[in-house]
Amino acid sequence: MNHNEMLLLKLGEVVLKGLNRRSFEDRLVNNVRRRLKNCGSFQICVRQSTIYVEPKTDTCDMEAAFAACQQVFGVAAVARAVPCEKTVAAIVETAKTYLGGEFAGAKTFKVESRRADKTFPMTSIQLSQAVGGELAEAFPAVAVDVHAPSLTVHVEIREKYAYVHAPAVPGAGGLPVGMGGRAVSLLSGGLDSPVSSWMMARRGVELEMVHFVSPPYTSQQAQDKVLELARLLTPYCGRMIVHIVPFTEIQEEIRKNCPEEYFTLIMRRFMMRLAQGVAKKAGAKALITGESLGQVASQTMAALGVTEDVVSLPVLRPLIGMDKVEIICISREIGTYETSILPYEDCCTVFTPRHPATRPDLDAVREAESALDVDALVEKALSGENWVRVKA
Repeated sequence: MNHNEMLLLKLGEVVLKGLNRRSFEDRLVNNVRRRLKNCGSFQICVRQSTIYVEPKTDTCDMEAAFAACQQVFGVAAVARAVPCEKTVAAIVETAKTYLGGEFAGAKTFKVESRRADKTFPMTSIQLSQAVGGELAEAFPAVAVDVHAPSLTVHVEIREKYAYVHAPAVPGAGGLPVGMGGRAVSLLSGGLDSPVSSWMMARRGVELEMVHFVSPPYTSQQAQDKVLELARLLTPYCGRMIVHIVPFTEIQEEIRKNCPEEYFTLIMRRFMMRLAQGVAKKAGAKALITGESLGQVASQTMAALGVTEDVVSLPVLRPLIGMDKVEIICISREIGTYETSILPYEDCCTVFTPRHPATRPDLDAVREAESALDVDALVEKALSGENWVRVKA
């Protein structure tokens, strides 16, 4: 590792913000700072659409920092770079030592320059030609190819220094967590809800989770699995609270008093009421579910209308137009897939009707539900709620 090595984080969508761009940048810098706490001590500042992350000591773990920055929402790309003096000689020398390994494995290369400092005496093209010419002499086995090179050497001229870096890797994109308000996500143990939570966090939403347990029908392993899913999301979302709400009594009351074809719908209506109760206490302004249109009987358009009927908060459904293959693809990418497919039952699968209603009539469902003391059941379940703080 070069002792001078640092990270350049390119801002994504944040740069499109107008007057409130500064607050987005401040939030992003704070999120980066929080993520890097475990990697060592860093100087972090933002200038000209780039966050500069410089290690303050030799003990900083640059590998871990590089990986961590790729998971911060709001960062479009991450590059490892080395600063040097703003002269052609210094830039060439730095490229030779810092990127020597890359040159050893490359067949062709080009130099791409950018000048954020317009007082620099050469244009970007002149600088690229000067640096490229000297590097071509230093590495005669590597040909210049400006169209499709196997290695691109990036040179940036900024206020104080020039920076030399190899190609950046993609960041997580999106908006900084915390800029999109707070929402409560209904987290089951399946594939969908961790992905929908991740997608809303990527839009800057700060999450609290709610999970329903039905002992003895659901096991401790099922709850542990959900807490593990929440923990796997924390690198992206930051630490979060998982509210665990007892659901056994509600399910048993539904089974005793309501028609079987409406079990799932009435159960989901209770989940929405309880999630809204948690959201009001948490100061959250929306609910998030992992529903995808037509995926199961309770996710037809009519059924979604029936479940949403009982809440006043907006219900965000980021997966609504996605199919299972796309959802699985994201779950693999974000690291939740292997945990999601562990075989522990959650409360959705405990009382599944044999013939669920796919085109339910709202009035009929309300009528079926009127056999229950809804308010008392909701109040009792919320009073039994406990919570767990999950950290990375």
